[in-house]
Amino acid sequence: MPVSVRELARAKVNLTLTVHGRRADGYHDLESLVTFAGLHDVVTLVPGEAGGVAVAGPLAGYISGENLLVKALVLLRRADPGLRLGPVRLEKHLPVAAGLGGGSSDAAALLRAVRRANPERAAGVPWPEIAARLGADVPVCLDDRPALLCGVGNDLAPALGLPLLHAALVNPGVPLPTARVFAALNAGPAPAGAPRWVPPAFASTEHVLDYMRKRGNDLEPAAMALLPVIREVKAALEAQPGCRLAAMSGSGPTCFGLYGGRESAGRAAAAIAAAHPGWWVKSTTLAGAGA
Repeated sequence: MPVSVRELARAKVNLTLTVHGRRADGYHDLESLVTFAGLHDVVTLVPGEAGGVAVAGPLAGYISGENLLVKALVLLRRADPGLRLGPVRLEKHLPVAAGLGGGSSDAAALLRAVRRANPERAAGVPWPEIAARLGADVPVCLDDRPALLCGVGNDLAPALGLPLLHAALVNPGVPLPTARVFAALNAGPAPAGAPRWVPPAFASTEHVLDYMRKRGNDLEPAAMALLPVIREVKAALEAQPGCRLAAMSGSGPTCFGLYGGRESAGRAAAAIAAAHPGWWVKSTTLAGAGA
């Protein structure tokens, strides 16, 4: 009987996001400090059996259009027809079009599952190239570790010294497609010949918070103009006792607040959930560099 392979698709959180401009190919040059939350979807592969992609879980009904997992299977078959693939089950717990890289993390988890299921063929498969073809967030999600990324998402460096952070995540329950936010930003051309970015080594939580305050998220104003409730979400996080900093993740609308410990993050999430029962609210940890 085939043994299933299970991978967690963790929520990606952009602690910072700088948009340098739009490239000639339509993509954007970015710099972003990325980490991963202790919240996740679950991707399960049953290698060797027949079947497609099935979606279940509390937020399965929000998925529409072409599933990135189907595209991932197509690219894997093209890369190596001898790979042992099979039916895929996605348990959907993360909001869709939320700025948490849910679909990208799901696709990356499937790549990791296929790699584990095919140890004898894994060395011949161009995993980073397949990840990049699936989307700008997939390479960092494939690596599944805190990182500093630049360019279009496939230039990664480890986030040295990034500490474990305690957070509350809040999504207002309204999807916000990334393409709409970048269109609203209407960034100018990316500068040519810019010097390569040198990532810092973080010495403490205070160092991270200072870095985040200086960098911010360039997509916040455009996202808030499209979806004003984001401003309310961020204000709710900032209003909770012990909030060190609140910001939007990625292209939104999910926002996060950072707190001094697990208990204060939990109290903040509980208070916001009680005040806004229609919002998706979770307390969690954001992985440190050693995770």
